Amino acid sequence: MTQPPFSNRPPLRLHVPEPPSRPGEEADFRAIDVPPAGLARQPDMAESPAAFRELAYELIRVLDDDGRAVGAWDPKLDADTLRQMLRAMALTRAFDDRMFRAQRQGKTSFYMKSLGEEAVAIAAAFALDHDDMLFPSYRQQGLLIARGWSIEDMMNQIYSNRADRLKGRQLPIMYSVREAAFFSISGNLTTQYPQAVGWAMASAARGDSRIAAAWCGEGSTAEGDFHSACTFASVYRAPVILNIVNNQWAISSFAGFAGGESTTFAARGIGYGIASLRIDGNDALAVYAATRWAAERARTNHGPTLIEHFTYRAEGHSTSDDPSAYRSAGEPGAWPLGDPIRRLKDHLILIGEWDEDRHAAMDREVAEEVRAAQKAAEKNGILGHGLLQPFDTMFEDVFEEMPWHLKEQRQQMIDERKAAGL
Repeated sequence: MTQPPFSNRPPLRLHVPEPPSRPGEEADFRAIDVPPAGLARQPDMAESPAAFRELAYELIRVLDDDGRAVGAWDPKLDADTLRQMLRAMALTRAFDDRMFRAQRQGKTSFYMKSLGEEAVAIAAAFALDHDDMLFPSYRQQGLLIARGWSIEDMMNQIYSNRADRLKGRQLPIMYSVREAAFFSISGNLTTQYPQAVGWAMASAARGDSRIAAAWCGEGSTAEGDFHSACTFASVYRAPVILNIVNNQWAISSFAGFAGGESTTFAARGIGYGIASLRIDGNDALAVYAATRWAAERARTNHGPTLIEHFTYRAEGHSTSDDPSAYRSAGEPGAWPLGDPIRRLKDHLILIGEWDEDRHAAMDREVAEEVRAAQKAAEKNGILGHGLLQPFDTMFEDVFEEMPWHLKEQRQQMIDERKAAGL
């Protein structure tokens, strides 16, 4: 019998990524290399991306294990700014806790917490100008809170109540706030990337001075929209910051399925010729410094920057998710980069600008602020009480000017409801 060609070759095999630990196993982060803080160099913002490729593979850290700010990336922020950042992070966490409980009580259908990732949004918001355009994913509620937006207004959207500015049309937590330069959140992942690049290109074409910033998770870098955005950003040197929030898990799929075993997510930018940084996402000072550097690079027409925020999603993906089904229960406590709020608190205490009593008082203050806002928002109704927006609003805000056929349909619906005594 004739042997098939190449029969002496070993059979081919596929590699299937596996997380370091599963439910019932001890958390294992030994494969994560956490370098000492302060080692990464800070290049001139006008340098070619090819000159600092190593920053896509290293980990830019400012706060060391003792809470000191060290190295070239230390933004040297004043104590008042640090305290404001700390309060905004604490307020975001308190907001998340109360809205999570509200969902469990049946007051809304859905919620997503940012526990452990507060620095990613808060520090970035502080580093950007207030009129820079934000294109968030669904875990950057801290951007709005850092910009001083009303948490009561955010709760109205979560409850889809009578005061919901989006009139109950969006999934809870998918805010849209033009006044805060906060683009509508989309449940279709990474659609905001090409939108951000397009907005930034338009800003440059108009001779404006505002830049754009977008966020997505590490799993979403596998989407086509991510790569299309990188191509346009690179070719036209769009004034945009492309943030990748690598929180280790895309719902129940760990980062390896998106390519995280092979290289860093910041390295995706290198192939496009985009300046790429990999930073400690639980270090508020590192997030601030990298964002500020990227913003100035964009504002001085040196092109886009891609930033990988290396962090950890301490809670489930959403209220619909049970993380105990796919990861070790000990992971949140074993995460080697710690808690972003605690790290910033420890830094402020170390430099003599904070103490435990003041921190406890702040926690009580933000908890009361959130409680009061919830009480006010619930006066406008909750999602569990049913439809709170008039039926005819479904015809509004679809076109700039309502066309004749929609006007007819709306009037027909109004007449039929009146005839039915509704």
